[in-house]
Amino acid sequence: MRSLGQSARPVLACGEVRTGLLPSFQALDGRAAAQLLRLRADEHVRVSERPNLYALSPDVLTGVDCRLPTSNGAKVRAVGTVAARAVLTEGRVLQATAYFSAPAAGPDLRRPWGHYLVRPGLVEPFGKLPEQAAAEGVLRGGARGELDLGMIAEGLLAQLVRHPLLDHKAPFKSRRTHLRWAARRAPEGERASLERFTLAENGLRTVELRLPEDTPVAAAAGLCEDLALHDWLLTTVVHMLDSSRLGAADGPSAVLALRPAVDHLLHLWMPHAHVDHTLVHLWEVLEREPGFTRQWQTLVQRIRDQLAVQAIPLLHEALSTSTR
Repeated sequence: MRSLGQSARPVLACGEVRTGLLPSFQALDGRAAAQLLRLRADEHVRVSERPNLYALSPDVLTGVDCRLPTSNGAKVRAVGTVAARAVLTEGRVLQATAYFSAPAAGPDLRRPWGHYLVRPGLVEPFGKLPEQAAAEGVLRGGARGELDLGMIAEGLLAQLVRHPLLDHKAPFKSRRTHLRWAARRAPEGERASLERFTLAENGLRTVELRLPEDTPVAAAAGLCEDLALHDWLLTTVVHMLDSSRLGAADGPSAVLALRPAVDHLLHLWMPHAHVDHTLVHLWEVLEREPGFTRQWQTLVQRIRDQLAVQAIPLLHEALSTSTR
C-alpha cells in the first residue's frame, strides 16, 4: 500500500465511509457539485460526467494524537493526520470518507507537527504496530479516547449539509449507512483480495481487504466508497419496497411509494465506474456472494412489474372513457 508523501511504507490502511441522500429537492449539476465540495481554496474539485456525474473533493487533514482502537486491548498511541474527502454521485448521493495508513513501526518520541504534515494521511504508532489487532479494532469501532474515523467523516458531512446551496427538502426519506474498512498488506506477488464483507446492525458494514504494497491508499478509499454507494442503493430500495406494502396497499399508494426509486435511484447503479483499474476485479467477489447486481436487478424488475400492473386499470379506464 502506498500513501502520499512519506518514506515509510504502510502495512495497514483503514477508513470509514458515511453515505446518505443529499438534503436537496433538486439534484445538483456539475457546477453546483463543485461549489459544494470545494473544501480547499488551493485545490480543485474533480468532476467527471462520464459514465455518470461524479464529483470528488480534495482531501482535508485532521491532526490526531490518541490511542488506536485494538481488539486485544493493547494501548498504542499514534500521531499523524487523517485524510477526509467527500463524493457526490449524480448530484444526489453524498458520501464522506475518513482514512489513514500506518507503518509497521514508528518512533519512540513524538516529532514536531511539521514532520506529520508533510506525510498526509499517515498515522505513526509509538513503537511497533499490532497490525491485526488494530485492523480488528477499527472495524469494531473506537472506544472513548481512541481514534474515531466515523466522527471525522460525520463532521465533514455536517459541514457540507450546512452549505447554502442545499434547501433541506429531500425528495424522500432514507437512512444513512456507514462502512468501515481495513486493508492489510498482501503477500508479495499476490494481487488485491476482498477477504470479507459483513452486514451488521444499524446500517454498519465492514470490509476486510488485502492490498499489494504499491496500491495507493486513496484507491482503496475509492473502492470502498463505491461499495458503500451501491450497498446504500440496495438498502434504500429494499426499504422503499417494504414500505410500499406491495400486494396489500391500493394501487395508487404503491405507485406513489415507489416513484422516488424510479425518479432518483434506478439510474445510479453503475458498479466500479470510478474504481482504480487494479481493484475492479474485487467487485467480482460481491457479484458471486451475496450477488449485488443480481439482487438489484430483481428489485428493479419488481418495481417495473408493479408499475406495469397498476398501469393496466388506468389504461382500461382511459379506453373506456374515449369510447363513450
